[in-house]
Amino acid sequence: MTDIFDDLAAEYEQLDAVLATLTPAQWAHPSAAAGWTVSDVVLHLAQSEELVIASIAGELADRRSPGEVDAMADALVTAERAISPADVLARWRAATSATPGSLRAHPKGSRLTWVAASLSPATLATTRLAEHWAHAYDITAPLGIAYPDTSRLRHIAWLGHRTLPYAFDVEGLSGGPVRCELTSPDGDPWHLGDPDAPSVITGPAADFCRVGARRLAPADSALKATGPHAAEALSVLRNYAF
Repeated sequence: MTDIFDDLAAEYEQLDAVLATLTPAQWAHPSAAAGWTVSDVVLHLAQSEELVIASIAGELADRRSPGEVDAMADALVTAERAISPADVLARWRAATSATPGSLRAHPKGSRLTWVAASLSPATLATTRLAEHWAHAYDITAPLGIAYPDTSRLRHIAWLGHRTLPYAFDVEGLSGGPVRCELTSPDGDPWHLGDPDAPSVITGPAADFCRVGARRLAPADSALKATGPHAAEALSVLRNYAF
């Protein structure tokens, strides 16, 4: 795959190009994230990016259980909701300008504290790409703004597949090996998992990533699940590492 740190920076740039054009009315428009405006979504991205910077500095020690994460995020946004869109954008830009290089420079083999687990710098970068891509949808879809899928989805698809064993465990399912035969936005084949796994998910990588981001129901996707565990895998799929 292309360098994750370069791709993370590219994802930030793509979203920045959208945010730079928003009008005051668009900033105040309801997003696809329930209860949040577009400004709220960007504020959340800024706040969570600042947590990455704190983790890199060794200052993030308060881990949360997965069940607490959404409540914590909503509380943080509520506490700072009065910040103007201009200040929110400046804050997000300041945080995202520092993250890719800082993660790349972190010693290989090291682990960084994150939410409910410790992650490698590359995996943490992947979670940031996945979160920004998902929230870009929350921002652009209600506003009718195009946000084209790119080959950077390969990282997000990898993360979703990689965390399947954990996702099965969280839901109390035994699960089993699953392979994915996905088609990239450019039409290239992407293969994930053991090629001999009896459970197979096939279809567009973009749909796989949207299902993992909980932005698309498996039944509404173009994905096909065959074998003993593929349908269950789609039901628990998640593009985040906690």
